[in-house]
Amino acid sequence: MTSWAGAALRSFVWAAIAATGTAAAHDAAPRSLIPQAVSAPVMELQQVAANVFFVQGVSALGSPANRNFISNAGFVITHDSVVVIDALGSPALAEELVQKIRTLTPKPISHVLLTHYHADHIYGLQVFEALGAKIVAHAQAREYINSETAHLRLEASRKDLAPWVDQGTRLVPASQWVSGDSSTLKVGGVDFVLQHMGPSHTPEDTAIFLPQSGVLFIGDVVFRNRIPYVGQADSRHWIAALDELLKLPVKVMVPGHGPASEQPRQDMQLTRDYLHYLREAMGKAAANLDPFDEAYQATDWSRFSAYPLFKEANRMNAYNTFLLMEQEKP
Repeated sequence: MTSWAGAALRSFVWAAIAATGTAAAHDAAPRSLIPQAVSAPVMELQQVAANVFFVQGVSALGSPANRNFISNAGFVITHDSVVVIDALGSPALAEELVQKIRTLTPKPISHVLLTHYHADHIYGLQVFEALGAKIVAHAQAREYINSETAHLRLEASRKDLAPWVDQGTRLVPASQWVSGDSSTLKVGGVDFVLQHMGPSHTPEDTAIFLPQSGVLFIGDVVFRNRIPYVGQADSRHWIAALDELLKLPVKVMVPGHGPASEQPRQDMQLTRDYLHYLREAMGKAAANLDPFDEAYQATDWSRFSAYPLFKEANRMNAYNTFLLMEQEKP
């Protein structure tokens, strides 16, 4: 690993630990003994197509107050079972999602399909694993789940987000790793097209398209109504991935964060425009050999500064993009 990449990795690890909270409940403690969050966001089912639902997390950093309910998760009721898409940010949230599913159907939860392996989407996996669900993810995530970064983030979350993340919260690998650019899983008469979009937000980014209903679960390749965390993402490929998604006959898009959209082309634009602006501004600074601090201060961020999480995410996004543009070949 080159020196700049090592420095970028270290900065991203600690930024991710500080910024991306996750939450879990005490597995061993009775639910009545678990402190309840003040003004905790309510989990509500939203239907986007026949037998297709999702729950929407809040646009905020993970905290004990919001139980790390900061990401979305969905599920599809098929003829014979339920397929869940992403597992939320804690076992407690996953348990609550299971309860919500049970209000609609007694069918077993057979699969959990993952869009990517970031903490706020996977810390609920152990609940679904215990129910016997098959966990499906792209093989590019194997390196991350076994990495020091993943374990450092979990340790930090256990301290920062107790009691929702604790010593009982663990990293759960997929039981089925998929590879290649596209694969189709058929469950209970429903087709799930797993379209690999990485490296984008993460190397393993996977969009899940339901051709029968036109619903696209896009994960964190698109953030709605908030600034994305870019980290060390390959933003050039991320933009190309968005362009590919625009070719699908999507009726409803469910992002990893924010509300569902019936105007996917329009709503992909914020993420795409933000990434393009980062690359343009930081690429110019890198080409001119401008110091990062000076380049950041000189950049006009007004177009994006009013969005949630701008203050928390933008400077790190710009810094990592600056490093990327220093090394990227035309």
